[in-house]
Amino acid sequence: MNPKFQRFAMRNPLFRRTARYHANAMFAVITGFVQTKALTAAVDAGVIRTLAQGPASAADLAQVAGLPIDAMQRLLGAARAIDLVELAAPDLWVLGQRGAALSSNQGALAMIEHHKIFYDDLADPLAMLSGGRGQGKLAAFWTYAPAAGQGLPAAADAASWQGGGGAVAPYSALMAASQPMVAEQVIDAYRFDRHQCIMDVGGGHGAFLAEVAARHPRLAMKLFDLPAVVEGAKPKLAARGLSHVALHGGSFRDDPLPRGADLISLVRICHDHDDRVVQALLAKAHAALPPGGRLIIAEPMAGTAGAEVMGDAYFGLYLWAMGSGRPRTAADYLVLLASAGFSTAREVSTALPMVTRLIVAER
Repeated sequence: MNPKFQRFAMRNPLFRRTARYHANAMFAVITGFVQTKALTAAVDAGVIRTLAQGPASAADLAQVAGLPIDAMQRLLGAARAIDLVELAAPDLWVLGQRGAALSSNQGALAMIEHHKIFYDDLADPLAMLSGGRGQGKLAAFWTYAPAAGQGLPAAADAASWQGGGGAVAPYSALMAASQPMVAEQVIDAYRFDRHQCIMDVGGGHGAFLAEVAARHPRLAMKLFDLPAVVEGAKPKLAARGLSHVALHGGSFRDDPLPRGADLISLVRICHDHDDRVVQALLAKAHAALPPGGRLIIAEPMAGTAGAEVMGDAYFGLYLWAMGSGRPRTAADYLVLLASAGFSTAREVSTALPMVTRLIVAER
């Protein structure tokens, strides 16, 4: 807190590197919103998409975006500062390292577009917090969260959820686009070949099951989700050659889970819901599994070393704005699983815990 000490640390050879690191890190937090908006602008202007096809000049990029040349040059300068683009020659732009990685990541691109809603709620974060959970635009997007108070549509609203369209379509599409990067971490970390049948609860349009099937085609599969979501999943699964997936429409809030699977997966499901709903869901999973059957929970978690910004800051505020759920630690889940009757539960390491961590419980 002492300005004199700060100046001393900046000049002292022993402390200078650490002092500069923390100063730069603090400035990155202060300017983080500007960096995010530069990223959004580069994506919306077609800079990432165009440069993924090959080098281009500022004039070429300005024409694609419909921007004046000086405005595009300013945007390219901002994008260069965060490693989205770089100069290969005078006025010949190419993707930078981060831009190249982003260009092929459909899940990240979908989240960038989706975040426009979240950032509207964050324009006045204290108003968002003081107004209570789920009072903004994000809650309206995740329509299922407020529809029945704790996560799933009320029976009276069933007609509006039929056909896979309406309220469920936007979030189902978002989850499908962002699922592969989570699925890759889970499939690499866990041996699915030890099982006969998997049931993905809250499985949306089957994106996770499709990734599992690509590596384990002999594994029998079930999908459980809202009736409207299941209807929307049918053509998508058929297009992927997965018509054999058994579809079960229902609400895990109100209905028991179907039996017959020796593995149940909850992929990015639990943190969207409050403790009472999660505890009941885990108990239903326990009841649906045979002795020795397993449950996997895969999602970003609070208290993840090196990724606290994702688990605690991002999801902490995101789920508040959404109006349901909270980020939990792995230890929180171990307690909930024991309370639901599972005999053992442990964490299995994933390659990128920032994206997802994995807990395996046995009945």
